[in-house]
Amino acid sequence: MNPSPRQTQVEESSVTEGARSATGVAEEAPSSKPRLSDQVPDPEVPAKAQRRKFTAEYKLRIVREAERCNKPGELGALFRREGLYSSLLTAWRREVEQGTRSALRSKKRGPKPRAVDPRVKELERENARLRKRLEHAEIVITVQKKISELLGIPLESPNDEKK
Repeated sequence: MNPSPRQTQVEESSVTEGARSATGVAEEAPSSKPRLSDQVPDPEVPAKAQRRKFTAEYKLRIVREAERCNKPGELGALFRREGLYSSLLTAWRREVEQGTRSALRSKKRGPKPRAVDPRVKELERENARLRKRLEHAEIVITVQKKISELLGIPLESPNDEKK
């Protein structure tokens, strides 16, 4: 009876890679050699990926190094060695063609800050000043009410009609 491919895989995976064992011989105690399972990297994906940031000098160095790649496969080897994609090189070449070193610098991500009109700032300051004055006036009114209550002086409220 032939073993199924699944059984063969299970048997092969339990044996050290590349080693042979004799039929009917007991397996030796584990040696000090690292096992294949110890060498496999952790497949767990990090909770949140980190965006890579490249300096202007690094980008310029990679662009120049890519220009020196003449033989077939050299450019691919460069990408693999540096862990880059060809689209990055294309974008960096375009930035170098623009001619400025500042073009190679990392761009700030996210919404751009809006320019604030100086008139808006002035109005905000005035608004804060008036709020402070209102707070002070309310405190004064509260104190006046308490004093009039203590002295027994009736206050006229804006709701009372003059007769």
